[in-house]
Parts: sequence; C-alpha cells; structure tokens
Amino acid sequence: MGRAIAIANQKGGVGKTTTSINLSATLAEKGKKVLVIDTDPQGNTTSGFGLNKNQLENTIYELLIGECKVNDALYKDVVDGVDIIPSNVNLAAVEIELIDMEEKEFILKKAIEKIRKNYDFIIIDCPPSLSMLTINAMTTANTVLVPIQCEYYALEGLSQLVHTVNLVKERLNEDLEMEGVIFTMYDSRTNLSMQVVENVKDHISENVYKTIIPRNIRLAEAPSYGLPINLYDTKSSGAEAYRLLADEVIGRKF
Repeated sequence: MGRAIAIANQKGGVGKTTTSINLSATLAEKGKKVLVIDTDPQGNTTSGFGLNKNQLENTIYELLIGECKVNDALYKDVVDGVDIIPSNVNLAAVEIELIDMEEKEFILKKAIEKIRKNYDFIIIDCPPSLSMLTINAMTTANTVLVPIQCEYYALEGLSQLVHTVNLVKERLNEDLEMEGVIFTMYDSRTNLSMQVVENVKDHISENVYKTIIPRNIRLAEAPSYGLPINLYDTKSSGAEAYRLLADEVIGRKF
C-alpha cells in the first residue's frame, strides 16, 4: 500500500513544487514506484515533469468532478518510475463545483484507493492555501511534509498549518501524522539561514529532516526544461540533497 505524503505549506514560494518533483524523481531513482498528484491549479509540478498542462484531456479537475476515472487521468512514466495525475488552471474552479457534493473531503481518497497498491509512494503537491484541495490531499495522505524556506518569516503560518493537520486528524483522517519539516533555499553564506534553522528547531516539536536543500541555480533552472534535478544536472548540490532526502524518507517508519 503506497505511503502518501502531502507536501503542504500555505505560504507560497517555499519549495513545495520543487520538493514534490525532485523527491518523487529521486525516490524513483532508488527503485521505488511513485505516483505524483498535482493539486495546485498553477500546475507547476505538471509542467516540471515536461507535460504541457494546457493540452491535457484529463486532469485532476475532471477526476474530482466525476468526468473521468482515475486511470483516464493517469499519465505514466513521465520519468522512469514516476506516474502523475496532472493539474492545470481549470482546477481553480473546483471549489465551486464541489459545494453540493456529498463527502467532498474524500473524493481524492476514494479515487486513489483503486490504484494505491500499485505504488510505494504517493507524493501530493498542495496549493499554497488551506483549501478544499488541501483538505482532500490530507484525507488521502498518511503524512504531511512541510517545506520551510530559510528566511525571516519562516515560522509564520506553520502553527496554523499544524492546527489544520490536527483538525483533519481529529475529524477526517485519524491516521494522519506530521512527516516533518524540510528546510529549503538554504544559503550557507548567510547567518540568517543558520539562524532560521536554529529558531525553527527551538519552536517546533515536529520531526526536522537532517537534509537541508540548498539555494541552487541548477534547481531553479530544471523546471523550465521539464526535468527533475537528478536528470537535469545529476551531480549538482541540489540533486545530491534530494537523494539524501529520499533516503531519509524511505528510512522513516510510521
């Protein structure tokens, strides 16, 4: 049964999509079968795997509103070992479409149940908001991984996200756990990055991953080529960091 990890933080620009793409690809590189689910209407994870998000017949939007089955929305082997359920801007309207739907918090979970056993890991890229899409991701997930950018306001919003995770656990998914926190965009040349890491560690009780993702120009370039970092520049510090993160994720037991 695939371990589903929702990658969430309602703050934008913290490395959710970068982590979704590159953790998925490095898990697959290590022999795991991975499903990526893009629940962000921006569709950046979709295009980061080289799909043209504006020319897709079926996406997660059609799946959630019942216009297609899960296998119709599945795009296989976008890179070796990685399948994806993509997203595009149509998904922005889904909240309105779901208003009158029964058990709307569980639509994604029910759809994924049919294929869950086919995967070792399911990585869900959440939108930068605590919306019905994020709730669907969290009812589907076993754990929530929170990327935190090494910047001054890093802790802002984290307590709200933890509160949401606890609410979902209490009312909708009693098996949901915090996977932990991963630091992104770390710049070893600045004192600020180091201070942020120490500050966050002092203030949270959640697991903090040892791996820290560096600020890396190759990581920033890779999505525009539709490639994860391990295929775009396999020897870059970004690729090495995500391989280490994949090792840690595989090693965690829930």
